[in-house]
Formats: sequence, C-alpha cells, structure tokens
Amino acid sequence: MTDVLDVGNVINTSLTSNTSVTSDPSHTIFPDLTIFINMIKISIADDHGLIAEGVANMLRYSAEMEVVATYPNGATLLEGLKFILPDILLLDIQMPDKQGDELAAIIKKQYPGVKIIALTSFDTIFYIKSMLQHNVEGYLLKHVSREVLTDAIKMVYDGGTYLDETVTKLVQEDAVIVKRQKELGRLLTKREKEILQLIAANLTSNEIAEKLFISKRTVDHHRESILSKLDVKKTSALIQKAIELNLLQI
Repeated sequence: MTDVLDVGNVINTSLTSNTSVTSDPSHTIFPDLTIFINMIKISIADDHGLIAEGVANMLRYSAEMEVVATYPNGATLLEGLKFILPDILLLDIQMPDKQGDELAAIIKKQYPGVKIIALTSFDTIFYIKSMLQHNVEGYLLKHVSREVLTDAIKMVYDGGTYLDETVTKLVQEDAVIVKRQKELGRLLTKREKEILQLIAANLTSNEIAEKLFISKRTVDHHRESILSKLDVKKTSALIQKAIELNLLQI
C-alpha cells in the first residue's frame, strides 16, 4: 500500500523513492499509482494533521479505497489538484486560508468531476446550507464511525448524496421552519411586520403609535393580532419566535 501523499509538497513525496524517470525527461512514471486504477481515490483537506492522518488510517481498512493526498490548507489543495484529481474529496469547512464553501465553489467550477463530502465538526444549519448550496455531495460530522464514512464515500462515488443522521434531522427541521416562515410571512400584514420590527426594537405601544402616526389602540390591536398569528402570549416569547422564524431584520 502506498504512503499517503502529504501535499504541502505535492511533488517531493514519499512516492519519489519509487519513481522512475524515462529517457524522455517530460515523463515521470509512478509505478505504485497503478494500484489506484480500480480503487476509489480519496483526498483529504484538513488543517489538523492528526485528524487527516486518523481519517486516512480508517480508510486503509477498505480494500476499495486509497487515500492519494492530504492537504493542510486551501492553497495546497488547489495546487495539488493540478497534479492529482481524486474521485472523492473529504473537505473540512474551516481552513486557515479559505473556507470550505469558497473552496467547494472553486473546485466544482474547475474540476466538476471531483465529488465533495464535507467532513467537519460544525453541525449548525448555516454551514450545512452553505455547503449544500455549493453542490457538495455529502455532509458528515467528524464523530461518524468508519462504517458510516465508507458507506458515504461509496454512495457518493456511485452518484448519490449522503447526509449523516444528525445533519439530515437539521435539514428537515430547517425545511419546516422555512415553510412556516413563508406561511407566516404571507399571513402577517405589511403593517404587522412593521410593528413586529418595532416591538423587537423594544419600543412601547405609545412610542410605536407616535412613530407610525397611528393611535395606541391601533398598535395594541396589531400587537394582539401578531401574538395570535405566531401562537404566543407574551412579548418575550413573540420576539423569540420571530427570531426563530427569521421574521426580523437584524
């Protein structure tokens, strides 16, 4: 089995010792790379060397996969892809120079055949949606088992997508929130949305009335209508619900 290629230095690698150069200096042959022909070629981009090494070691148990390169940052990743294109790229989201979504956008444009699985510790919907919007094929959290990781790689390699259970749940919950948000956005009138924003700014009914040139009684009527539509009873709960549903302009 070949050494993992640490592409902080993509050319000067442990493979060099097994490299033979033909009489034509423009051609360099890496005999050991022929073993990758019928295997899933995987590269890992993670700025934590121990994690990259640990993932690579996990994948050594699979006879169908081979880690061909590891990268500690976005710059070496983009440089290394010029020399070695993997079938699957395991990409950390938070790299020291470029973020995962930025790298995914670049890679998908330049190397559309490379399939990307985000492998990260971030389990917030913001990061998940950002990566999915950049067309990654998978999203896994770093605590997944070897079996889940290899299953995800195989599924993505075969043309599918893979989200681990935690991520799937978060995506489903977000879909419900977005749907509810759209429903409530249509349900609230323009004036109610305006008053909701002022309530969140901690203005009293009198202050809102003065600002909007309407009566306090009208403000109170709108306030009660908003509470009813969002199914809450107190102002504090109203603001929390509005934040959860992204109804406030912050």
